[in-house]
Amino acid sequence: MFSILIFAIAGAIAQLVDGTLGMAFGITSSTLLIALGATPVAASAAVHFAEIGTTLASGTSHWLAGNVDKRILIRLAIPGGIGAFLGATLLSSISLSSGRVYMSTLLLVLGLILLIRFGVGLTIIPPITGRPRSKLLVPLGSFAGFIDASGGGGWGPVTTPTLLTVTKTQPRRVIGTVSASEFVVAISASAGFIFGMSNQNIDFQVVGGLLLGGVLMAPIAAKLAGKLPHAPFGAMIGGAVLLINSRVMLNYFEIINSIKYSVYLTVVLITSFLAYKAWRREKV
Repeated sequence: MFSILIFAIAGAIAQLVDGTLGMAFGITSSTLLIALGATPVAASAAVHFAEIGTTLASGTSHWLAGNVDKRILIRLAIPGGIGAFLGATLLSSISLSSGRVYMSTLLLVLGLILLIRFGVGLTIIPPITGRPRSKLLVPLGSFAGFIDASGGGGWGPVTTPTLLTVTKTQPRRVIGTVSASEFVVAISASAGFIFGMSNQNIDFQVVGGLLLGGVLMAPIAAKLAGKLPHAPFGAMIGGAVLLINSRVMLNYFEIINSIKYSVYLTVVLITSFLAYKAWRREKV
């Protein structure tokens, strides 16, 4: 019972982040599960099984609200599903130690993306004109799906900022389409884990806890979404992901404590500074 409560709290925190930023349920919950001692493949599998329920509810809501672009959905979801299946089977096949390093490295990169996006507010790529075409959507979906399954998260942080940056699609339709397509990604990743984890059991206690916490937090997160400062919160989440996964990496490589604490302090100071700058920028 206590274990379910812990995983429910992790799911609630992840849903709070996702409901506020429109992304990062997978990154946050995977990072928390890794910090709690879960193996990379078990963490990603549990997250994606739980996401079948959460993304179905979210995608249906966006569909009924008219926030889904069907043409973009098909071109994004199908390659995303294929990439997710391949990413899940890859993560299931590599060793525990290699998987931990691989997953923490990807989560570090994704945390850095969140920190730069929300803390710095950086836009690198100029928007394209007209509707997004398959030559953009197919590789984007494939890459994001692969990263999402093999890294425990990343579908939203990769696809949503990209589509918002390089296309002129309405933000509500980008978020709605990404959310709806993630249902296909979650199913495909789960199928990949079932196929790849032939000698391992999926811990449905973790899945149930994440799902319970996410479902209970969803209405609260929706109410807080307009009240919490968007950019500073995003920057702090990016920094937290960096902090937790840097700890995993530094422990794995047995780095001495003095260097560890210097890294932790640096991440905290940079995150605090960027969150403050984001708050000032958003306030203006």
